[in-house]
Amino acid sequence: MDVITTHINADFDCLGGMIAAKKLYPRAEMAFAGAQERSLREFFLKSASYAYAFKRIKDIDLAAIKRLILVDVRQAERIGPFGEVAQRQGVELHIFDHHPGGEGNLKGSVEHIEPVGSTVTVFCRLFQERGIHPTSDEATLMMLGLYEDTGNLMFSSTTVADYHAAAFLLEHGAHLDAVADFLTYEMTAEQVSLLHELIASRIVLNVHGFDVSIAHASTENFVGDLAVLTHKLRDMENLRALIVAVRMGDRVFMVGRSRLPEVHVGEILAEFGGGGHAFAASAAVRGQTLVQVLERLNSVLQRHVNPRVEARHLMSYPVKTVSPRATIEEVRAFLTRYNINAAPVVEDGRVLGILTRQMMEKAAHHGLGEVAAAEYMESDFATAVPSTPVEELQELIVGRNQRFVPVLSDSHLVGAITRTDLLRYMVDRGPRGEQGREPDGGRGLTDLKKREVVRMIREQLPTRVRGLLEDFGRIGDALGLKVFAVGGFVRDLLLEEPNLDLDIVVEGDGIAFAEAFAREHACRVRSHQKFGTAVIVFPDDFKVDVASTRVEYYLEPAALPTVETASLKLDLYRRDFTINTLAIILNGGRFGELLDFFGGLRDLREKAIRVLHNLSFVEDPTRVFRAVRFEQRLGFQIGKQTEHLIRSAVRMGFLDRIGGPRLLNEIIHILEEARPFPAVERLGRLDLLKFLHPGLEVDEDCGEVFERADRALNWYELLYTGLPCRRWPVYFLCLIRDLDDDAVLGMCERLAVPGRWRPLFIEQRHLARATLRQLLACAKRRKKRPLDSEIHQWLQPFDTEILLYLMALLESEEARSWISLYVTRLRGQKSLLGGGDLRSLGVPPGPRYREILQQLLLARIDGKVVSREDEVDLVRRKMARPNRSGTTP
Repeated sequence: MDVITTHINADFDCLGGMIAAKKLYPRAEMAFAGAQERSLREFFLKSASYAYAFKRIKDIDLAAIKRLILVDVRQAERIGPFGEVAQRQGVELHIFDHHPGGEGNLKGSVEHIEPVGSTVTVFCRLFQERGIHPTSDEATLMMLGLYEDTGNLMFSSTTVADYHAAAFLLEHGAHLDAVADFLTYEMTAEQVSLLHELIASRIVLNVHGFDVSIAHASTENFVGDLAVLTHKLRDMENLRALIVAVRMGDRVFMVGRSRLPEVHVGEILAEFGGGGHAFAASAAVRGQTLVQVLERLNSVLQRHVNPRVEARHLMSYPVKTVSPRATIEEVRAFLTRYNINAAPVVEDGRVLGILTRQMMEKAAHHGLGEVAAAEYMESDFATAVPSTPVEELQELIVGRNQRFVPVLSDSHLVGAITRTDLLRYMVDRGPRGEQGREPDGGRGLTDLKKREVVRMIREQLPTRVRGLLEDFGRIGDALGLKVFAVGGFVRDLLLEEPNLDLDIVVEGDGIAFAEAFAREHACRVRSHQKFGTAVIVFPDDFKVDVASTRVEYYLEPAALPTVETASLKLDLYRRDFTINTLAIILNGGRFGELLDFFGGLRDLREKAIRVLHNLSFVEDPTRVFRAVRFEQRLGFQIGKQTEHLIRSAVRMGFLDRIGGPRLLNEIIHILEEARPFPAVERLGRLDLLKFLHPGLEVDEDCGEVFERADRALNWYELLYTGLPCRRWPVYFLCLIRDLDDDAVLGMCERLAVPGRWRPLFIEQRHLARATLRQLLACAKRRKKRPLDSEIHQWLQPFDTEILLYLMALLESEEARSWISLYVTRLRGQKSLLGGGDLRSLGVPPGPRYREILQQLLLARIDGKVVSREDEVDLVRRKMARPNRSGTTP
C-alpha cells in the first residue's frame, strides 16, 4: 500500500501538496497524520465540490504500508503514527518539501526538496518537467497552498519559482476568487480574544544585539489558524522576528516568523520537534507546560542567535592556587575559606593537577589530613587556551565531567572556567519588557545584552557620568586592567532608579588605576593600602570609590573580615545579596556587557532579596538589617529561605556579637530612608529591635508617630531655614519614645552613640518630656493661648531635631502650630541692643547682662518693644527699679 500524508496541524500547503502528490501516485491513499488548522477544516465543511477521497488513519492498515509519501514535512515526530512507519525497515520513503535541512530529518529514497516558498511550487516544477496538467479544481487547491505559505506572494521567503508556479496554476484554471474567499475570513471571537492576549503579553528578548519578540497565551480549547494570528501580530507591530507560543489544552503550539537572517526560526523550532525554513516555522509540543517551553525557548535562542564565545569571555582571573606541598587538611580549609569547589596545584607557574573539595573531604574522612594533597590530585585533565570556543568547553566540562578547566597561555595559568561558569552562560535569565521596564503580569528584567545596557546608560545617566564610565574603561585598557561598575549603581540602573554613587572595581591594582585616572583628570586620591581601595575626589568634591577585586573570609562568626585579592567573581561573591552582585564591563570593546554570576537579574525580576549562601548572616549578621532596608526601599520581598536564615541568626544569638557602632550604623541607614517606618515595623516582626534594647517594640501608635514625623521633616526641609537637621535622630527619638532615661542612657552606651548626639538623646530628650506636658496642658485649656514669649522660653533649649520630635508626638494641631511659629518666626528674633550698649547705658558688667538681654528679647517677641529706642527705655526703667538686694543696678 502507498500512502500520502503530511504533518500534524495541516494547512493549505499540505492539502495542495497532497492533491499534487496524488497526480504522481494515483494509486496511493491520502490520509492526514493528525488535526488540521481551522481554516482547512472549514474548507472541507463548506466545499463539497472539492471533495477528495481522504481516509482516516484508523481505516488504514499501517503494517501494510510499503511506500510512504511525505508532503511538506520530513520529521518523524511531526507525522503522528506514521512516524514509526517511516522508520520501519523495508518501507520506501519519498519526500517532497521546501524546508531546509536539519538534524533528525528523515532520509528518503526519492527526495524533491527545494528552498522555495511553498511545497506546491516543488510539484509545479515537476508537473512542468513531466507534462502533467492539473484540473481546474486541482489547480485551485494547489494555488490555495501556494498563496497561504507565501503570504499572497509577499513573504520575504517568496522566490521567483513561486511566481512561475502561480502563473502555471493560473494557466490551468485556478480560481482566484475561490482562493480569496478561503484565505480571507473574519476572525472568530476566540481568535480575537487570543490575539488580544498575545498583544498584551508580547515582550522583547535582545539576543546578542537582535530583538526577538515573544508572545504567549493560554486557552483550554483549541483555537485554529495560529499562523494567521501570528502574521497579524507581526504586521500590526511591524516586527522583524516573532515567536508565538500558545497552550491549547495539553499541548503548546508554536509559530515563528522572521525577517532577520540571523534569526533562523526553522532551526529554533526544530528543537521543539517542529520545523520550517529560516523565515517561517511551527511546532507542537506535548508533555511540557507553557512556562517550561518559554524558559527553554530563551536558552534555545541563545544558542541559535549566538556570536562566537571563547574561553577568554568566561574565565575568571586571578585563580586561587595551592602548592603541591600543602596537606589535605590545609587544602580543605583553603577551599572552605574561599568558598570554591576546586583549585589547581601549581608549581613554578605550571599546573600539575586539580584538587576538588569532594576528594579532600573523602581523604580527610579516611584520616589522611596530614598527607600532601598532591598525592591525590587529578593529574589527567584537559586544559583550554583563551581562544577555545565554548562548544569545546562544553565537551570538556559536560562530556568529560571535568568541573574545573585551567586556561593556559604559553603553558602559564591565565584563568579558569568552572562548571558553574558554563552553566551561567548556557542558562537563560528570563524576558524583559518592551521598554526595559517590568511589564504587567509579572514579567520583568532578563538577560540584558550590551546594546540594551548601553541604551540605559545613555538615557538615564548625566553626560558627565557617562563620560567618566567611558574614561574608566579607556584608562583600564591603557593599563591592561579589567574595569567594572558594580553594586547598587548597577542594580539601580537596571531598575531605572536614580543613583550616581559610582562603585568601580579593578581586576589588578585598584590604587594604581585610581592614581592614573587622577593624574589625567586633576583629581585627588585617598588610598587605603591595606584593603586595596581608593577614593577619587574631583575638584567639586564629587567622589568615586575604586577597589581592587578582593575576597573576604571570616575567621569566626560576626568577626571583621580578612581581605585578599581575588577575581571579579569571588569579589562579587562577598557581597550581601544577589541583586548587588551585578557588574558592567567598562573596557572599550566590551563596554556595557552585563555580568551576572549569581542570578541577580532573576531576583530583580522576581523582586526578591536573597543572600548568596546560607552562612551569610553567620559571617556578617549586620546583613539582616540591610536585607530589611533594601526590601522596603525597593518594594521587594525577602526570599523565604533568606527570611528563615534571618530568624535562625536571631534565634542562635549571632546578632548579639555585632559591635555597637556597626549596629548603630545600620540603624542610621534605615532611618535615613525617605519613609523608614515600614522597615522599622518589619524589624519588629523579625524580632530585631531587641538588639537595640529589649524594651523596644512597635505598638499601635508607632505608625502614627512616624507619619507625623514624616510630615514634620518634610515641612522643615521645605522651609530652607539654612539650619541643618538630620532625619535619622528624629526617627530614632520616635522609636525610643517609651523608654525611660536609664534605658536610653544604657542604649547609648551599648551603641557607642557619638558625643554630639548624646546630649540630644539624653539631656534634651529628658527636658522635652516636661515641655511636652506643658504644651499638652496648655492646648487642653483652650481658653488662653500662651504668649509668644512663653512659647519661646519653652522651646529655646532644644535643637531642631527635638522640636520636630515634639511635633511628631503631639496630636494637637494647635500645639504643633506653636512649634511651627517658633521655628519660622520666633527662633530668629534678636534684641537690637547688645552687651556694649548695656555698658554705655551704665549697666555694670556681670550675670545681669544675660538676664536683661533675655528680657529685651521676650519683650520684642511679645511686641512690647519695636525700635531701638524702645529697648533703651526698657533698660533705663529696669535700672531705675531696685533689684532684689534693694539697690539700683
